[in-house]
Amino acid sequence: MTSPIPGKFEIFLSRIKSPALLAVAQHWSEARGKKRMPSWTDLSSSTLLANDKRLWCYAYDPKTGHFTGRLSGGRTAKWVGSDVYGVHLKDLHAPANYEEVLQLLTKIVVRPLASRTSGRLFTVDSYIVSGERIALPLAEDGRTGDGILGASDYEPPPLLGSLKLIHENVEWYAI
Repeated sequence: MTSPIPGKFEIFLSRIKSPALLAVAQHWSEARGKKRMPSWTDLSSSTLLANDKRLWCYAYDPKTGHFTGRLSGGRTAKWVGSDVYGVHLKDLHAPANYEEVLQLLTKIVVRPLASRTSGRLFTVDSYIVSGERIALPLAEDGRTGDGILGASDYEPPPLLGSLKLIHENVEWYAI
């Protein structure tokens, strides 16, 4: 994993290859206005709706360090379910994925950072799924991270099975 590139959100945007993920990241940036991070309510549901099958979102409680599901787009819902609202992160991810996911999401929301991952995103049994993933922090007060807006773009695998997340080519960008 690379070290964060300070204040280079424009570089983050320029690195995103997926038009759908770029639209999500640009909307996040526009929604925050002059704040460091937008809140969930700053985001336009109509703008996000165009990419809803790619989205995944978590609420974060800074007091406990716990993440709970907020939204799971159609592609993610195949593995974690479509009714994730309020479900703890630990209950949404297999034990093999949980610790790494917790560590990455915590880094994004606490520091706060924008993250981009490209290449292999996960495996389903022995089938490798490649694509691109972004994750952006949210903050009700514009300063203290309390959520994650994420999106993943990939060709859905032709099978369902045991999922193992891969975080390959992770890039970090200070916001």
